[in-house]
Amino acid sequence: MRADAARKRAQVVAAAGAELADLALAARDGEPARLSLDKVAARARVGVATLYRHFPNREALLGAVYHQELTRLCDVAPAMAAAGAADEALLAWMRRYSNFVESKRAMGNDLRTMVASGAVTQTDTRARLTAAVAPFMQAGAAAGIFRSDVPPGDVVAAMAGAVIAADPDQQREQTQRLLALLVDGLRPR
Repeated sequence: MRADAARKRAQVVAAAGAELADLALAARDGEPARLSLDKVAARARVGVATLYRHFPNREALLGAVYHQELTRLCDVAPAMAAAGAADEALLAWMRRYSNFVESKRAMGNDLRTMVASGAVTQTDTRARLTAAVAPFMQAGAAAGIFRSDVPPGDVVAAMAGAVIAADPDQQREQTQRLLALLVDGLRPR
């Protein structure tokens, strides 16, 4: 891909991510909306034809946003795990995870379509999240902050459960409390 084409593609993905973040905020206020490709193109300062040249449909664009944001979330984990106390670092990273999940709610049916088509798989997402949690668990076990018998995959399952199980009327607050309880449960007794 030529440099200018790669730059325009990145602009479109960034604009779509920002538009989804705006939609997620609006959805909190009870205003669900669907991602407008025209708005994404305008926000990216490209023509709609340029958008379609890179992404033939909404699902392709949303898939690119999803994978980019998942990569960012997972890539920051090792540095966060190395930067401070494992329990505090893991909880800070889990808050990022919670924000990632919340922003995906704006994708709604489009995300379900991507999962059904195989563009986004639970297996890949879970594997990447498990790999991201591993450095926190290893650092925490080495420092005596975390139990050594809890596999990272169990932490990921519990994180997902906390996000899914939270009451919609107090989603953010309850999720944060549940994640704090999860981290507390990782400490040795």
